Amino acid sequence: MSFINDRFMINNEVGCRLYSEVAKSLPVIDYHCHLNAQEIYENKSFSDITELWLSGDHYKWRAMRANGIPENKITGNATVAEKFQAWAETVESSYGNPLYHWTHLELDFYFGIQENLGSHNWHEIMDSCNRLLCQDDFKPRSLISRSNVEVVCTTDSPLDSLEYHKRLQEDSNFTTKVLPTFRPDEVFEEDLKAFSQFINKLSELTSVKIHDFSDFSKAIGKRVDWFHEVGCRISDHGPIDIQYLSATEAEVDIVFSRKLKGEKINKSESIVLSSAILIMLAKHYKEHDWAMQIHFGAIRSNNTRMKNALGINTGFDSISDQCHLAQGLNGLLDAMAQRDSLPKTIIYNLNASYNDVVATTIANFQSGEDGIKSPIQFGSGWWFNDTRRGMENQLNCLADQGLLMNFIGMLTDSRSFISYTRHDYFRRILCNLIGGWVERGEVPDNKKVLSKIIKNICHDNAKNYFSF
Repeated sequence: MSFINDRFMINNEVGCRLYSEVAKSLPVIDYHCHLNAQEIYENKSFSDITELWLSGDHYKWRAMRANGIPENKITGNATVAEKFQAWAETVESSYGNPLYHWTHLELDFYFGIQENLGSHNWHEIMDSCNRLLCQDDFKPRSLISRSNVEVVCTTDSPLDSLEYHKRLQEDSNFTTKVLPTFRPDEVFEEDLKAFSQFINKLSELTSVKIHDFSDFSKAIGKRVDWFHEVGCRISDHGPIDIQYLSATEAEVDIVFSRKLKGEKINKSESIVLSSAILIMLAKHYKEHDWAMQIHFGAIRSNNTRMKNALGINTGFDSISDQCHLAQGLNGLLDAMAQRDSLPKTIIYNLNASYNDVVATTIANFQSGEDGIKSPIQFGSGWWFNDTRRGMENQLNCLADQGLLMNFIGMLTDSRSFISYTRHDYFRRILCNLIGGWVERGEVPDNKKVLSKIIKNICHDNAKNYFSF
């Protein structure tokens, strides 16, 4: 039996049944990723497996650095063959790391290669992959279609024209929905010059002269309207931590006006302004029935020398910690709820030590008023938690403190067109977890209910939650 098979990652019979009969063939709703809409529209072939597999993949880059690979063979100007060989040699050392599993899931599903990649066969596997990449089946659109993807949600600046999303929607030959996600990182920009540049561009784009916080909200609202028109139903935010300080409208306006003038504001004032901006954004989202995603807990670009050499998103990020998370998260959600502006919200926590804090907090703000089950969601294991342990921690914590049946499931959070096996990886872990409960006698072997929970988490809940 090959390494990748229907029992891979599943060690009980009920889990195998749930995977093969229910989870395996369900369509994918990838509601958060970093694919590029222009690349999907242009549908260009990849030149080689190194471009498809290693370009921009900081997960693999981190592992290669740990394996003593020189930077020249990671992000430098070494040949594509040298880079692939370096990755293959690293794979042999990655037992226990999800990269080993992802690598072989992708080789099996997309390329039909069941050999285990390593230093002994890297050249043969590279050549086999490169021959297949010449075929139309390995262009971006085909890779998405072959992965059984119904919806792709990209991540986009509020200033984006969304030109390629519109072109894709007008193309009847491609049936997967490619929708934008509103990611307004610039509104929280601490650099005063960059913030001023963003405000000027926002003002020009919306024809709103921005003098105060009310003007700012009006301009942002126009961009939300535009994104909604192009099919956006989700926003996303990536703060390092979640803090909350209340303030009156007048106080917020003073702080905003000072920042707009290029005056430095202190830490407390920054928290006041960020809190007000998130509440303002949430109000716009709720008016459009959007979901608001908050990914928090990443401290980025910690190696200054490498940041200066390579830039951001190159593999030098870590899990952060935070004081008073429970107070900040509860305070922020409560402020939104008091203003009747708490939208459907997904909280992704990067530091697993806070899982119970997040899970118990979201339970405080659940409501059936809009007909959505569990409108406040505990997001799936993210980034450094994209592991068996990380996913099981999140699933168990959610089951402990909430209702796993209503969970909206997995996403890729990836820049790669062949990362969709991460959904398969998650489904295997989910089926194994629930199958284990059955076999230990912790829940009944009710086929109807078990099938429903798997189908809900892997597809149906997301479809109903987002209403794409």
